[in-house]
Amino acid sequence: MSIATSVNGNELTVQVEGRFDFSAHQEFRDAYEKTDDGVKNYVIDMSRATYLDSSALGMLLLLRDHAGGDSANVRITKCNQDVKKILTISNFEQLFTIE
Repeated sequence: MSIATSVNGNELTVQVEGRFDFSAHQEFRDAYEKTDDGVKNYVIDMSRATYLDSSALGMLLLLRDHAGGDSANVRITKCNQDVKKILTISNFEQLFTIE
């Protein structure tokens, strides 16, 4: 599992690669907490994610809280079928924009 970040103006992109599970907790948290200068929009790029579990869902919820809760602008993009199915079953389309 690895995480890469990039900031473009007020948008932070976090790219998840491999298994998104509890082992990524600290690295994922650091990705958005340590690059918080003026960030208003968050993009979680799942194009290279192969799996996510319930702890990853929890990490996404923590990011949403950090980003402003109900007013947060967090997009989850480029999900494969398995990842998208997990997000759909968990009703995450109610909390996040999933593209």
